[in-house]
Amino acid sequence: MSTHHAPALSRTTLFAMALAAGLAVANIYYNQPMLEVIGQNLHDPRASGWIPTVTQLGYAAGLLFLVPLGDMLERRRLIVAQFLVLALALVVAAIAPNLATLALASVLVGAAATVAQQIVPFAAILASPAKRGAAIGTVMSGLLTGILLSRTVAGAVSSTAGWRAMFWLAVPVAVIGAALMRRTLPAHHPREPLRYGQVLGSLRRLWTSEPVLRRAAVIQALLFASFSAFWTTLAARLAQPPLHLGAAAAGLFGIVGAVGVAMAPLAGRVADRKGPAPVIATGAAATILAWLIFGAWPGLWGLIVGVVVLDFGVQIALVSNQHVIYGLHPEYKSRLNTLFMTTMFIGGALGSFAGATAWNRYGWTGVAVLGGVLPAAALALSLLQRRQGHAAAPAHEGEPS
Repeated sequence: MSTHHAPALSRTTLFAMALAAGLAVANIYYNQPMLEVIGQNLHDPRASGWIPTVTQLGYAAGLLFLVPLGDMLERRRLIVAQFLVLALALVVAAIAPNLATLALASVLVGAAATVAQQIVPFAAILASPAKRGAAIGTVMSGLLTGILLSRTVAGAVSSTAGWRAMFWLAVPVAVIGAALMRRTLPAHHPREPLRYGQVLGSLRRLWTSEPVLRRAAVIQALLFASFSAFWTTLAARLAQPPLHLGAAAAGLFGIVGAVGVAMAPLAGRVADRKGPAPVIATGAAATILAWLIFGAWPGLWGLIVGVVVLDFGVQIALVSNQHVIYGLHPEYKSRLNTLFMTTMFIGGALGSFAGATAWNRYGWTGVAVLGGVLPAAALALSLLQRRQGHAAAPAHEGEPS
């Protein structure tokens, strides 16, 4: 598919896209530090496993069925509309009377929050090929800051005003995101409109024809599963003796983890100059190291040091893997992002469920073992990719899509 040439990406537009991506993706992580509070309020302990899992599955569904619309429709209008749908889904979450309703609302919130993944490939489209990694890194730094600080905000709000207040607060924030994107983004129309069935049908062909895409997606899914296992069980870990810490403390770990966000733009620049393969391997190795710290260094300081290393590793690998996939087919950026991020968030959902299960059966030791095995598999795949030279393959550049 061919599209009109995109206007240049200004600093102001890039900053607005980073901010909006962070505001959008934050919605799927507000629940994590509030899980104990939600379960107690709804009198249903299943909330700790169900809510983060179905939210991430909703996000994966949105990636699969909504993000491809970016290759079909005018992108700015699509992004604005999706923010407004997100606001409505948050209202449903705020008024949910029971776990079943909250689970349904969480699926809708997750699906609508994929507006963040409409923004990321749009940045790749607007940036010049030589600066693509840096542009992706900047938007991802906003997105990752939203992921981490969402937990801090949710922990503080829920500990003082309850978990419903957090969802009510998120409603006007989503509306602000819509207004920001309407004001700052350029219009971008596909020159040759496609039918929805054609776009979805092309996903299977794209997945089967691109081993580089498959390997990058699986590597990031394994790392994100490890990441999700930690954040899903953190509140329960902090509530244990001798720490006896609540939702607010779990949320504060978002600020600690934000230290690693500063590395996202740097990772993009390194990938622009040196290639993404060594950065991906470094990220997987850092994730393994984080779980060694969690397992061998009990207590609060072990968690603090480990979470910085964990977020650093997962984030630099994410930016570098995206650098890989966005260089494959310029006309398919939204669909490449769909396949990559859908696989990643399926991994995250499974990691959340497996982490909660490991916690309930084996405690923190079981979570630490699970968390370490997953990035070890990712490291093995990344080293195989590096030896085969896939990540260094020249990009299929052409007219931006």
